[in-house]
Amino acid sequence: MNIIIVGRRHGESKNIRLSTAVKHLVLGLLFALPMAMGAAGYWLAERLTSDMALDPNAAKAWERDLVEQREELQELRQTSDREMAALTVRLAELQGRVLRLDAVGERLIDTAGLQSDEFDFSSAPSVGGPIVDLDTSYKVPGITHALDELADRIYSREQQLEVLDDLIEANRHSDDTFVAGRPIVKGWMSSRFGHRADPFTGRSAWHGGVDFAGKEGSGIVSVAAGVVTYSGPRYGYGNLVEVNHGNGYKTRYAHCKEIEVNVGDIVRKGDIIALMGSTGRSTGPHVHFEVYKNGRSVDPAAYIHRRPR
Repeated sequence: MNIIIVGRRHGESKNIRLSTAVKHLVLGLLFALPMAMGAAGYWLAERLTSDMALDPNAAKAWERDLVEQREELQELRQTSDREMAALTVRLAELQGRVLRLDAVGERLIDTAGLQSDEFDFSSAPSVGGPIVDLDTSYKVPGITHALDELADRIYSREQQLEVLDDLIEANRHSDDTFVAGRPIVKGWMSSRFGHRADPFTGRSAWHGGVDFAGKEGSGIVSVAAGVVTYSGPRYGYGNLVEVNHGNGYKTRYAHCKEIEVNVGDIVRKGDIIALMGSTGRSTGPHVHFEVYKNGRSVDPAAYIHRRPR
């Protein structure tokens, strides 16, 4: 194989003769070079494509992550809905307690006899104070924590109001059961406690009560709150009402025309329990009034003129 090289100067040429081995090498290079270039291009294109393309496993992993995130979001929404429902119920309970506190407060006001211009429990209390620097480091507590603190304060105040109400109620009951006053609505005292001349025999006899005369059918009232322990006729007393007031006190109302209460009835101070009459051993319409203390008859005058509590 000959290779002729032509120069630029004066058309000069140079002839180079190649051996058979060199000839085969050159031919092999000529055939191998395009194949190498094609392989290199294919490899480069494959490398670039693989770098830019998505891995199927990675795509599946991303899809799983998206599904998990959707589930977490759904769970958060459900949790938020449950918490809001629980907060709604809690607020309703607190509002119910506030209404109870308002009712108790109004009752205490009525019991204590306060005027609306002195204390109005239904309105919010008047508050105020000077301007103070705000502490920017303070963080507002969560709504659940705030509700818990509000519930604790309401519970504490509720307990205090209930104790106060019990004390006032007990004091009122003590005042109601305090034996004092006259057993009639209208009338006058016609006979005192102690020895007197018997109206039927004229002889000296013991009178264990006081008599109040009046118009027949006028009201006979209980001098204190209590429970009716006797209601009906009894020898010598005619129609009799007996009331137990507790603390060892008991009162009797005799010679009634009509009885307005039954055994077991609870009566309050000033309730009409019978009508004045002349039943039993009696000379005219009146009420025979007796007071017993610890089972012993005592002079009712001390209780008739007793100042009510």
